[in-house]
Parts: sequence; C-alpha cells; structure tokens
Amino acid sequence: MTKLETFLDALERSQTPDDIQSSVEALRDSYGISNVVYHAVNLDGAPYAALTYSQDWLDHYQEKQYVRVDPVVRGAFQHFHPQDWKRLDWSNRGSRNFLGEAIGAGIGNQGLSIPIRGPNGQFALFTVNDDASDAEWNGFIKEFQRDMMLISHFIHKQVVSIVCPEGERDLPNLSPREIDTLKYLSLGLSRGQVSEKLKISEHTLRVYIDSARHKLGALNTIHAVATAFSRGLIAY
Repeated sequence: MTKLETFLDALERSQTPDDIQSSVEALRDSYGISNVVYHAVNLDGAPYAALTYSQDWLDHYQEKQYVRVDPVVRGAFQHFHPQDWKRLDWSNRGSRNFLGEAIGAGIGNQGLSIPIRGPNGQFALFTVNDDASDAEWNGFIKEFQRDMMLISHFIHKQVVSIVCPEGERDLPNLSPREIDTLKYLSLGLSRGQVSEKLKISEHTLRVYIDSARHKLGALNTIHAVATAFSRGLIAY
C-alpha cells in the first residue's frame, strides 16, 4: 500500500482523540517531516487540536499572542486554497521575529497550511512543516501536496465524527457518472483524461463535477473527492 493508503486505513479505525493524536504523529514519521498540526475551532462549541509541536512552543506562542502576527493564520482566514509559507507576507518586523523564534523552536522554515471550512461556522487548519531547502520543499510539494489535501479533509471528517457525531449528516446519492468522475479524479487523472475515459466532453465533465460538489456540500473538487471516499461513495 502507498503511504496515503496506509495512513487513511489507520485513520479510519480511530475512535478517540488519543487515536487522532497517534495518527498525526504517525503521519509525521511516515512522510519524514518535522511537524503535523490539525487545529479546529467551533467543533461542538470548543477548539480541538492534534499536533506535534512542543508544549514549550505552544506556551510561548500563547504568551506572546503570536496569533496576531502569524501570517499563516491570517492567510488561512483570508483564503480557501493551500498556503505555501514561502508565498505568505513575512515583510513586517513582528512576523519576521516570530518566524525566527519558530525556527529556533524546531518548527521548520518551510510549511504548507490547508484551511478547512465546514457547516455551522466550523473552521480548521491543517499544517505540515519541515526544515528543508527550497529545492527539497518544492520536491515535497510536487510529490505530496495532493496527499496532504486529501489527508486534511479525512482528518477533519474523523475528528468531527468523534467530537460531535451528531453533526454528521446523511448525504444525497451521487449518480453513477458523478461517482465515476470523482473516482478517476481521485486517482490523479486530469480532467482531459477523465473526459476521454468516460467518452464525454470536458464541458459535460464539469457539469458532473459541479453537481457532485453541490450534493456533497464541498468547497472544491479535492474536498468532494475526500468526502465521497470517506463516506464510502467511491472505492477502489
């Protein structure tokens, strides 16, 4: 099995917050990165976190109120797409000082943060980071960004099912074409390749994608694929 399949298989068996914490630590070790963080707000009226940062750094972050100058947090609330730390605005002195202290605490100079939004004001942020050169990090992003995007939504879904299971709701049935569309996209095929396999135009394919996203309440295609897979609507 691939790293992704191995992780998702273990994650699916998680039943407690401790299991989620163990999964986060296993994810860090499997992908050979410095840290993994999942932090959610407004889950059943309370925050929730599973992460590999040291307690000393967490205490320091809160004491200094770094949330006010952290470009990662600011970018996550302003955008829906994944945020590569290199492309965030670190220009002001407070942000630069914060980054220097973070690197000194072992956080890593490179990172990828993925915002996750759910119903009823749910918001979560999934982050992976590492101490790596630009070339090494670009290679990681090229190879594993899709994995990280899928994993972020699967972790969120599993946390919701544990912390506030009443928030889980039945999903409408997808049509066979919608299922095939999401399945092929989940395998990494381009839209052109999927439309060729299904013998339909790319315009018709977009209709199926948009319809599936609407039914699943998904923010984007990756979210739709993760939701459909986690609910057993698509399988391999």
